[in-house]
Amino acid sequence: MRIAAMETIPVNVPYRHAEVSARVRRGGVTAILVRLTTDTGLVGWGEACVGADAASIEAALAAMRPFVLGRDPWTGEAIARDVYRTGLWDYRVQTGNFAFAGIDMALWDLCGKACGQPLHRLFGGPVQEAIDYFYYLAQGRPEDLRDQCRDGVERGYRCFYLKVGIDAAAEEAMLAAVRSTVGDRGLIRIDANEAWSVPEAARLLNRWHERFAIDFAEAPVPIFPLERMRELRTRTPVALCANEGLGSQADAYRVITGGAADIVCFSSFWVGTLRRFHTLASLAGLLGIGLCKHTHGELGIAASAAHHLVLTLANATPGAQQTAAIMADDVLTTPLPIAAGPRWGVPERPGLGVEVDESKLAAFAEAYRRDGQFLPYAA
Repeated sequence: MRIAAMETIPVNVPYRHAEVSARVRRGGVTAILVRLTTDTGLVGWGEACVGADAASIEAALAAMRPFVLGRDPWTGEAIARDVYRTGLWDYRVQTGNFAFAGIDMALWDLCGKACGQPLHRLFGGPVQEAIDYFYYLAQGRPEDLRDQCRDGVERGYRCFYLKVGIDAAAEEAMLAAVRSTVGDRGLIRIDANEAWSVPEAARLLNRWHERFAIDFAEAPVPIFPLERMRELRTRTPVALCANEGLGSQADAYRVITGGAADIVCFSSFWVGTLRRFHTLASLAGLLGIGLCKHTHGELGIAASAAHHLVLTLANATPGAQQTAAIMADDVLTTPLPIAAGPRWGVPERPGLGVEVDESKLAAFAEAYRRDGQFLPYAA
């Protein structure tokens, strides 16, 4: 079995409402889908992350194509080595990772389909019966937050996630509304996207933890130098989660082993392959560090690939990240379980276990051609 064709398809899928944080303001997800077809007619799907510029990721994928065509899908590690070393993408590692992650997913999808096994079994099998995902809150007035939380509680969500770092006074009122609605058992997580200084983070986290019992704070201060996160850990009882700064294998290793975080939040987009993600997440587990599966804003293909791996990781925390519930649609024939609720069990279909709807694919590809990508700074 050899790879006979590699297609890249940029698509736009809108959100139900704008995503707003201290770093981004956007109205939907742009992704570049990767379709690999073998000489036996088998098709594997992957999803590349576009980051700030979709055109550069599409160009990177085109540059990687010669290292993929004609290869055996079961030699994914050798393909990755050749892309990064011979293709020199180790000199542009974050762009390379965002792009190659889509190829890597498609390779694993082919392997799972070829042997008739779901992806999680190729990584050792599940150690969890299901993964619990978070409720992604949108900033707004306190009454808006109460409405969202009532909806989440009714649908069985336990973990509620709010972007902060924009207006502390307004965010404190939002957090009060969240806690009063979800009750004592609800987990509240916040993400400042590195917006605070160490003194500001310590002051706000200690105040908010006392009032609202914050479960963890993601990226409260810039990750580098690591001394900032290490200092903050000594100044607050709130568990700290690292997200930014995990954009290469070497940086992820530095953060995981550097005493900077209680939880790491990343995915294969950060490090380029599912194998690297699994290895680094397992290393975090050996060091007593939890794993929270990250989302850059993703469609069902990437969400499915990550879900298979998180099922196999004992240090995965409840409240994995997702955007499926705020997407207006997806490219799949069947919605993901997390489009409607917090829990996703063990898939049994081979490969990634999802099927792409060709009519939706064509419509969302046309939306990209017509409108360009969803820019990260324009909702």
